[in-house]
Amino acid sequence: MKPFAFERAGSVADALEKFTAPAAFLAGGTNLVDHLRLGIREVDQLVDISRLNLTEITERSDGSLRIGALVRNSDMAAHPLIRERYPMLAEAILAGASGQIRNMATTGGNLLQRTRCVYFQDLTTPCNKREPNTGCSALEGFGRYNAVLGTSPDCVAVHPSDMCIPLAALDATVVVSGQGGERQMPFQDFHRLPGNTPHLDTNLKEGELVTAVDLPAVPVARRSTYRKVRERASYAFALVSVAAALQVEKGQVKDVRLALGGVAHKPWRAHKAEAALRGQTMTTERLRAAIEEELAGATPGPENTFKVALVRNTVVAVLEELAEGRTAQRRAEQGGAVQGELQ
Repeated sequence: MKPFAFERAGSVADALEKFTAPAAFLAGGTNLVDHLRLGIREVDQLVDISRLNLTEITERSDGSLRIGALVRNSDMAAHPLIRERYPMLAEAILAGASGQIRNMATTGGNLLQRTRCVYFQDLTTPCNKREPNTGCSALEGFGRYNAVLGTSPDCVAVHPSDMCIPLAALDATVVVSGQGGERQMPFQDFHRLPGNTPHLDTNLKEGELVTAVDLPAVPVARRSTYRKVRERASYAFALVSVAAALQVEKGQVKDVRLALGGVAHKPWRAHKAEAALRGQTMTTERLRAAIEEELAGATPGPENTFKVALVRNTVVAVLEELAEGRTAQRRAEQGGAVQGELQ
């Protein structure tokens, strides 16, 4: 590992003042430290922000929640208001990584984690995300985990986060601070599709620090769930994941929120499918037609064609489960294991 200077910040302003590129902010470090050790990333300086006062979840007068950037994943999943108002977010966090990692990982760090594409983490292979203009080994290599939506000839890597998928569905806002002051970014604008600049994961400016995530009051989110399809039950990244919320009245879809994971370079909000469902009669045929509309632009490779069918079938199953009220039953059946971890 390349030697670097280490600074400890006492406040957000202090952290911004201490940051001198090439540098990085260090919180839980569960992703950053790996990359420093592997040589994927090199910095001259680390600014430790782990002691900043960004560890609270606060309710605001309009019913929204502000989640500090240093809230631990395990604490967020256990928070009563998150579990009551945004169950798909709590479920997504508990589906990610291991309990030990969730005890260290932070809200801001989760937003900033980088792809687990095998070629990105292998310094012996070309990778446009790791080293621009060198090529994308995944295009002709092992492609089972590759993206199927929003891809480009320069990158087919997928975003790895579970937590970020419900944040996309919830229209969250990311609060960031920099030398120019504080600004707020709609969550859908925070992450980037690869285009011809796959090395840029987000629209953060150099030296900006994520300080909070705001969750709006979303009534439909109380009836929501997260489903992760993976190759093993523990500590595996998603082949496909679905965050969904649904409100049905008199057999018609009054409101729906839908976001997909494991399919794109960023959390994928299924706007086309949502628009195709709102105001329509809730039938299996309508659900299938809506998700097919979302997947019309999919560009799978020979090894991940299965993802298209997997997305379609998972979305239909999840929405039907929500419509029939079977989500509460499934949670009750799983409650013993989940309660044990939360306690």
